Amino acid sequence: MTDKIKVGDYLIIQRQKYTKLQKFNNLNTTVNLGKDQIELRLAENHPYCTTFHLVPKQERGRRLYTLDALSTPSEIRNLKELLIKESGNDNRNIIDDRQSQALSTEEILKLREECESSSEVIGKLVENSKSFATKTEYSQEKYLKRKEKKYFEYITIRRPSIRLLTDIYWRLDPEKVLGVRFDTLSQIISYSGVCSVGNYLLYESGTNGLLPAAMLNSIGAETGGKLVHLHPGNVAQKQALFAMDYPAEQQARCVSVNIYSVLRHFYQDREGAKENEAQEPAVAEAKENETLEPVVAKAEDSTDGERAEEVNGTTKRKHEETQDGTAEEEPEAKQLKVDKQKQAWELENEAAASKMREKFDSLVIVAKEHPYSILKALLPFVKPSRPVVIFSTCREILTESYVDMKAEASVTYLRVTSNWMRQYQILPNRTHPDVTMSGSSGYLLTGYTIGN
Repeated sequence: MTDKIKVGDYLIIQRQKYTKLQKFNNLNTTVNLGKDQIELRLAENHPYCTTFHLVPKQERGRRLYTLDALSTPSEIRNLKELLIKESGNDNRNIIDDRQSQALSTEEILKLREECESSSEVIGKLVENSKSFATKTEYSQEKYLKRKEKKYFEYITIRRPSIRLLTDIYWRLDPEKVLGVRFDTLSQIISYSGVCSVGNYLLYESGTNGLLPAAMLNSIGAETGGKLVHLHPGNVAQKQALFAMDYPAEQQARCVSVNIYSVLRHFYQDREGAKENEAQEPAVAEAKENETLEPVVAKAEDSTDGERAEEVNGTTKRKHEETQDGTAEEEPEAKQLKVDKQKQAWELENEAAASKMREKFDSLVIVAKEHPYSILKALLPFVKPSRPVVIFSTCREILTESYVDMKAEASVTYLRVTSNWMRQYQILPNRTHPDVTMSGSSGYLLTGYTIGN
């Protein structure tokens, strides 16, 4: 992982408080911020957190911009100091008749094309405003912020982080991350006890890879921790995981498998092992009985011809290949060839099943479905006295699970909790809660497993 922007990276494009996730696919990649289209080619090889000035390109009918890196963010002008010269005592005499701006819409659009910077455009708007000078200082600042948001000509390119990704997904559509807000995500990580050592089991059914990315972030790269990520579909959602661009060693610590496929693989292997264990005493007894050896040898000799006929010439072809000088494959080479023919999902199932046999240090379930049946299927793979965390947007679902788990007595210290986060605007003489905020970010059912 480098500290410089390169092609192939996921980038966080920040314009004031607005952030957007964008993949830098190639040098022709552009990003749309509102009606503005920005070319990213000149961002390559610049350090992350660099602030760029948007330079307009002269193309008719398009608001297309290229990037010019600033040597220091202090080059951004302070509009408050530049434009606020006098203020009124109150706004009681100001009438909003939409006639206070002397410039027409066409003239303002022409200004955007002619002026070199957004501060010049805003300055012209202030000069031609009949009511700006009579507004209070607070009202003037709000006016400038609205205009600055509209005409702001700087962006900052940042490296993706769990906090930024969570905020972006939540703002775009909370349902795409199953309603998991950042404060709830932090509680899930805290309750589950994910750290640099141990094996962890996660089931999630559609968070754009946010949950596995957050848990893998807590596990780290240079550790012995492992994460088995279960999902219901054919392909796991991993956008957030790819956006974080973890080192290859850290990415290898996460195994994503289909929950039904890996459970089938696990139990089939266990049944096969039990059958082998049951057959071992009989095989050992037969080998010890010397009187059976001639009978076995005679049976093998008498069936050689029949086997050759059943395979329709396969034995003959092998004999001809040997006559031509081609040696028959060794058993080890055959086994290696079989392993190479295994598909990636089969190898991932084997890796996940091996961790399931070792058992896990915590279980996290973030599901659209009712979580209780999933919990019953996965609980046997969790060690005693280990945390269990279940998230749902519906309190009644977790209440039902709470009652069932109490009755079974498989998990103790059960708690159903909800988060309520309130954001504040912090400004001199204007500190207050945000006018709009999310009411709830779902519910958590937590507890600890009981050993058998």
